[in-house]
Amino acid sequence: MSHDTHQTISSPPQGAVRAAGRTRVVTLAVVLTAELMNALDGSVVYTALPTIAADTGATTAALQWIHAAYTLTFALGLITGGRLGDLYGRRRVFLTGTAVFTLASLLCGIATGPELLIAARVLQGAAAAAMVPQVLATLHVTFNDGSRAKAFGLYGTVMSLGSVTGPVLGGVLTQADLFGLGWRPIFLINLPIGIGAVVLGRRFLPESRDRAARRLDPCGMLLSALGLLLITLPLTVGGDHGWPAWTFATMGTGLLIVALFVAQQKAKTRQGDSPLVVLSLFTGRAFSAGLATQLAFGLLSGVFFLSWSLFIQDGLGLTPGQAAAGFVSASLGEMGGAWFAMSLVARYGRAVPQAGALLAAATLAGYHQLITTEGTGMGTVLAAAPMLVVGLGLGMIGAPLADLTLGRVPNKDAGSASGLFNTATQLGIALGTALTSVILFNHLSAGTRGPAVNTAFATSLWYVIGTLITMSVLMLLLPKATHSS
Repeated sequence: MSHDTHQTISSPPQGAVRAAGRTRVVTLAVVLTAELMNALDGSVVYTALPTIAADTGATTAALQWIHAAYTLTFALGLITGGRLGDLYGRRRVFLTGTAVFTLASLLCGIATGPELLIAARVLQGAAAAAMVPQVLATLHVTFNDGSRAKAFGLYGTVMSLGSVTGPVLGGVLTQADLFGLGWRPIFLINLPIGIGAVVLGRRFLPESRDRAARRLDPCGMLLSALGLLLITLPLTVGGDHGWPAWTFATMGTGLLIVALFVAQQKAKTRQGDSPLVVLSLFTGRAFSAGLATQLAFGLLSGVFFLSWSLFIQDGLGLTPGQAAAGFVSASLGEMGGAWFAMSLVARYGRAVPQAGALLAAATLAGYHQLITTEGTGMGTVLAAAPMLVVGLGLGMIGAPLADLTLGRVPNKDAGSASGLFNTATQLGIALGTALTSVILFNHLSAGTRGPAVNTAFATSLWYVIGTLITMSVLMLLLPKATHSS
């Protein structure tokens, strides 16, 4: 807290310090609200899809694209969105992205058929790709030292909580049938939130940019988006088609295009031009290790929460409301873990998320034992209670990871670094969701319920535990502490 008052020999007036503090608080609230909207909208449709199908006549394929249209467009645009903020101003790009996101949410809410809804979800995902990288970048340049660790910790908490509570919110709003609108409030709720974020953002958000950067890189934009599309598209739809040969050929082509993109970026850097990705970021081992850890964290989330939701309802036969109790338990745990991590990470650095990974792994090993001994007789309490501790461990990972990864990135490259960090998350989730088909659905036939689902889920836990242990090893490359004081 004393950082603001000791930057110059003569301290500024106390009122000015308080005003600056208030501005930073509002800045934090505005950008985290935008991140929460994005995190919720990535998963809020899960529990509303049956109602959407009944109301709009959407086919199974259309329902899949109502979800995939958002997540794919979002993942493809994050690298470009981060660089746009560096070039043209993070405040300007954030406000534009938030305004378009709010408009797209309105279009989703008034859509009369699946075609318009899917198109609106594409627009929503593109707007989120412009909006979200500015969140971390703005936090990076607005806060410093201990205050930045706390701001990044809150970011990690919001991101994790949004993805976990999205299905719960979707179910509650759809079932409430507010004003007879059925599923539509899951999108319309963004209108007052988005408008408020734009109004407050115009007044309170600071502007920042990379003044050395000259222009955008259209060739890099095309190569990065095409490469990511060819990797993520088969991951998204391959499981539903039984993983035919074209899915692997497409992913292989995507990897080749990503390699071509890296070569093109290296050439632009050698020429002294302005590349889309600042490759010098990867010379810092904390950034590279943090990106790999975040990719694994996204993969873990993609595998675990989808599998767990199916286990609760199809394996144990609990209602969606009872399943929500488990999500609430995990959310409370994540909040507790995040606050605990924020108070310790400045001093203990990587040891905090490492402890969280090992705590979650140990709890899931115990959960495996519980499932194999109790079987279908577990009930809501036994199924939900361990999720509190799992959430605690995941909160200890998610909250400090952004700070440990991005804390030493130069301010001028904050947008590019943020775009890459968020891209790692989305790629991980896409990979994790795809792997769910391999490690869970391959062991089940359509309509299977009861003990077979429990056995498949218990087996899948070993993959999650292995990922957590791998993450704890990767974290050895993260900083021992976020600052020396």
